[in-house]
Amino acid sequence: MTYELRTYTAAPGKMDALMERFRESTIDLFTEHSMTSLGYWTPVGTPDVLIYLLRHEGDPKENWKAFGADRRWIDAKSASETDGVLAAKIESVLLEATDLHPIVEAN
Repeated sequence: MTYELRTYTAAPGKMDALMERFRESTIDLFTEHSMTSLGYWTPVGTPDVLIYLLRHEGDPKENWKAFGADRRWIDAKSASETDGVLAAKIESVLLEATDLHPIVEAN
């Protein structure tokens, strides 16, 4: 099983719209494309950054490919970006679990 830590830096003034897009469409679509959301955070003192952790069933590249081709995602992204892109920067780190501590997953 592969995990993915993603960090989004919102475009200026777009954090609320980015969070709304996650709430309204992105998270549900992740589930349909074999990606389980494990948690979402904003760093203390950095309100324009969103960090989240996904668990991938299967190949992360294939999951993202299917997600990116989903018409619902294409439409949601387009509708949310009529006044400009929401994310100025996106970073991704793929992770493999170690045996140092049991994995605790959100329900």
